[in-house]
Amino acid sequence: MALVASPEALIAPSVLPADFARLGEECMGLEKAGADRIHWDVMDGRFVPNLTFGPDVIASVRPLVSLPFEAHLMVEEPHELAPRYAEAGCELLTVHAEACPHLHRTLGAIRELGIDAGVALNPATPASAVAHVLDLCRLVLVMTVNPGWGGQSYLASMEAKVAEVRAMIDEGQHQVELEVDGGIGRATIGAASKAGAGVFVAGSAVFSNEQGFSHAVAELREAAAAR
Repeated sequence: MALVASPEALIAPSVLPADFARLGEECMGLEKAGADRIHWDVMDGRFVPNLTFGPDVIASVRPLVSLPFEAHLMVEEPHELAPRYAEAGCELLTVHAEACPHLHRTLGAIRELGIDAGVALNPATPASAVAHVLDLCRLVLVMTVNPGWGGQSYLASMEAKVAEVRAMIDEGQHQVELEVDGGIGRATIGAASKAGAGVFVAGSAVFSNEQGFSHAVAELREAAAAR
């Protein structure tokens, strides 16, 4: 399924907290709950100190749900791995500016695979890192935690960067989505939305909700709209 622009807040649950023994079932539950996308946090143990999903795992789930897949590649040398994740069924690949010495070239190579490209910025990386590649992006992801682990606390200091990227997108009239990832929950999503984000990655807030996925997704979308 192709990514579709929406004026409403988009909820992209991260499956990092999922029960990996029931990963397909968990993803089907997220689709039934009204999630907009599935967010795959791909970590290589080198760019970040953790190991998670490979392309074969993602490919095994792809036939089970129709939601778009976005892979957040927290990896070194993402240009070498990108074709595998495209083959696995991801509609969007997001690479880190910090991992790409030739960011413009990497984004172009992803687009040549027939899918969308995104750029992620770590907390210490300035918004200016994406200023000259917005024409190649479908999405900019501002990390609101330092990448590598789920369950971290939201960095409110990143809201200024979100607002800066939002201004760059709007001023250039780019068709680019602005996503935030890290510590997103009912108490933080409104501020991130007010700063200019429109796509929200949430892991713990979805999987730890005692009332289930449907309630979690609806609650997050409502809180983002309330801002």
